[in-house]
Amino acid sequence: MNSAMQTDFDRRVLIINRILIALIVLITFVPLIYILAASFMNPTALLNKGISFDPRDWTLDGYKRVLSDASILRGFINSIFYSLTFSILTVAVSMLTAYPLSKKDLLGRKWINLFLIITMFFGGGLVPTYLLVKQLGMLNTVWAIIIPGAVNVWNIILIRTYVQTLPDELMEAAVIDGANEFQIFIKIIVPLAKPIMFVLFLYAFVGQWNSYFDAMIYLKDPRLEPLQLVLRKILIQNQPNQEMIGTNTAMMDIQRLAEMIKYATIVISSLPLLIMYPFFQKYFDKGILVGSLKG
Repeated sequence: MNSAMQTDFDRRVLIINRILIALIVLITFVPLIYILAASFMNPTALLNKGISFDPRDWTLDGYKRVLSDASILRGFINSIFYSLTFSILTVAVSMLTAYPLSKKDLLGRKWINLFLIITMFFGGGLVPTYLLVKQLGMLNTVWAIIIPGAVNVWNIILIRTYVQTLPDELMEAAVIDGANEFQIFIKIIVPLAKPIMFVLFLYAFVGQWNSYFDAMIYLKDPRLEPLQLVLRKILIQNQPNQEMIGTNTAMMDIQRLAEMIKYATIVISSLPLLIMYPFFQKYFDKGILVGSLKG
């Protein structure tokens, strides 16, 4: 009797969980579908009818105007460069820092860990950081976007914890075979740490791809602007480039075209992340869960 009651309870819980998951999926996908559909629609039809699946209301004009704009393409290329370079650098720095900290016999290990953890709670603030970037000669250069945030203490802690879960016998066997620390790191630690490295690479890429504040503060040259800063002018400041709209366009038409261009730019800017996620999904469980189990 108790077993039957427990089974019924489990079924109710599963049903409730499925309903909640379905609601979460619906809440997530409805805005995405709306934006994707709106990006292909004629702005007049979108304003009068809303989302329509009539082929006569659909157009590729928004994408043509966006892709013909030099600032969008330049910003897209800049964002790809910033995100890739930043992600590679932050993972490399985190790996090189985390591996020594995973050694229990490292001299001053506790003090180094304490120093790193303190930086997670206390920072110098925007003004000192800006002055430091300026004094280092990185102002209005690509390095102002890449270098200041390359050291991420949370990433170091995750990798350190992940490395500590690896069997000590592997390193001991390598030492017996005559391998030094650098060889152990390259030939054993790096291959085994690929799951956590790929996960942190994706996190860093997404964070840098969506970032615009640092570029707004440190960059003055429009040629160095990332895509998100260009989109900010279009989406928030409502300033689409004149090349996308045209010179002989009425004010009402400009507003409608601006809406269509906004949806198209959102879709284009989201494509790299949507493409990357399926390839990195298989590393998430092994990377994050194992990296967070052991403190």
